[in-house]
Amino acid sequence: MKNIRNFCIIAHIDHGKSTLADRLLEFTKTIEVTENQVLDDMDLERERGITIKSHAIQMDYELDGEKYVLNLIDTPGHVDFSYEVSRSIASCEGALLVVDATQGVQAQTISNLYMAIDHDLEIVPVINKCDMDNAMPEEVEDEIIDLLGCKREEIIRASGKTGMGVEEILRAVIERIPAPKGNPEAPLQALIFDSVFNPFRGIIAYFKVVNGTIHAGDRVRFVNTKKEYTADEIGILKMEMKPRKEIGCGNVGYIVSGIKTATEVKVGDTITTVSNPCDNAIAGFEEVKPMVFAGIYPIATEDFENLRSSLEKLQLNDASLSFTPESSVALGFGFRCGFLGLLHMEIVQERLDREFDMDVITTVPNVSYQVYTKHKEVLEVHNPSDMPDPTEIEHVEEPYIRSSIITSATYIGPIMTLCLGKRGELVKQEFVAGNRVEIIFDMPLGEIVIDFYDKLKSISRGYASFDYHQNGFRKSNLVKLDILLNGEPVDALSTLTHADNAVSFGRRMCEKLKELLPRQQFDIAIQAAIGAKIIARETVKQVRKDVTAKCYGGDISRKRKLLEKQKRGKKRMKQIGNVQVPQKAFLAVLKLD
Repeated sequence: MKNIRNFCIIAHIDHGKSTLADRLLEFTKTIEVTENQVLDDMDLERERGITIKSHAIQMDYELDGEKYVLNLIDTPGHVDFSYEVSRSIASCEGALLVVDATQGVQAQTISNLYMAIDHDLEIVPVINKCDMDNAMPEEVEDEIIDLLGCKREEIIRASGKTGMGVEEILRAVIERIPAPKGNPEAPLQALIFDSVFNPFRGIIAYFKVVNGTIHAGDRVRFVNTKKEYTADEIGILKMEMKPRKEIGCGNVGYIVSGIKTATEVKVGDTITTVSNPCDNAIAGFEEVKPMVFAGIYPIATEDFENLRSSLEKLQLNDASLSFTPESSVALGFGFRCGFLGLLHMEIVQERLDREFDMDVITTVPNVSYQVYTKHKEVLEVHNPSDMPDPTEIEHVEEPYIRSSIITSATYIGPIMTLCLGKRGELVKQEFVAGNRVEIIFDMPLGEIVIDFYDKLKSISRGYASFDYHQNGFRKSNLVKLDILLNGEPVDALSTLTHADNAVSFGRRMCEKLKELLPRQQFDIAIQAAIGAKIIARETVKQVRKDVTAKCYGGDISRKRKLLEKQKRGKKRMKQIGNVQVPQKAFLAVLKLD
């Protein structure tokens, strides 16, 4: 055990974690030299240049004549995937904190660092991208010393592109990060930190052995789900899976036991043996709390069961996704899904399309509210259509967040305006280092769900970084805004919004829908309503044939007869015709500026 090191790489988005991880793999001869990123193996990750999944891989390295086994986990940097980071941190003893030499410490750097410190990890600070012309390693070193209180000589300067500093990083990992603690003689306790679905072999769980040893062929029990299996194959994770006879204490590996149903594997569960079980489960991860809710419906109603199994398989690979069945008048049967943020929602939609070939419609995202009724009940509402009648509501509370924005002093004005426009309250602002400012706001989560992050990036030219955590509920004046087409409410377009924004939001939605709805043989009235009060209206004019074209000259009554006949036909058509809302309309609501 003394020659095992488990560590992860944490950093803000785009600070070069995955590139640095690839250099470590090349240096330890785990992979051949390559151009494209090895650990980010999903098409989506390569296209967008972001890490979505944590990736575990084992390296062998020799230092001063001793052989070491290094288990590396590369983690995502975007705020929406912080749950992936928390799981990786729980299975490590140390972390490389990577900071970009051209950008300095950012919000997500600090947030991930605090998470690592809470788990008592040994932190090895690394300044990446030191080969760039606009790098400022001295200033960034000052920021890291302020943040960590470490010595200047402990900070390693490196470059993921050129491979500078890689050898020093590996030496620091071995010398500074402690070996895993655990008792090889104790009953088996292994923590599941990830799982994937393989169509041929069932579900493969990745685990870290905390105590004891696991052997191939053992009868094992998953403590929380109380299911028992045979460990058909166990092994370690290199670029591909390498089977082994046993995996000792402190090491990381995978288990294949032919599990078919997705619900039987829970990330954070403990594996133990049936013959010599452990007394209690390892304190794993806290249950993840989704921030944003949206309905996902199959375009063809008969695909409902396929969508359920696709979501279950996706949930194995992404434990922060949660879903429950629901139905809608406009869209039929589907699921109400909980996401950690808008990027997470977008990625889930893309993955459903690419990996499972599912065509889905997504409704307007919203957050969960607490509704206090006059009968002294408290309801948790994720969906606007579950909102009780306004006469029964005492008051509604909405979730607030404490957000931290780090930016250069130049952009303070526009960022303040943006946050105050989203009903934010300034808590404090302080200078971090040089002309970098941290601004802390309390804001309603519902206001930042849709387009806040994009606007923040554009007004600060990409220099502001944003991080948040939930900060309780507060009383709020919320109303339910319904969209009616020809007097029929479309429940999938309903939203809960603050009373001050309702009229302008309703008007913009009606205008947008007027552009998007195809014209029919009859007039379509688009209305926005709060309760029984109509606050905005637009009309999509009918398409009509010129029935009087064949009349030339003659009495007016001939033309009138034809027009009256057309009018009766239109009226009958309006009674039986229904309006199809295209998928574009649901998405357009997200992009209202």
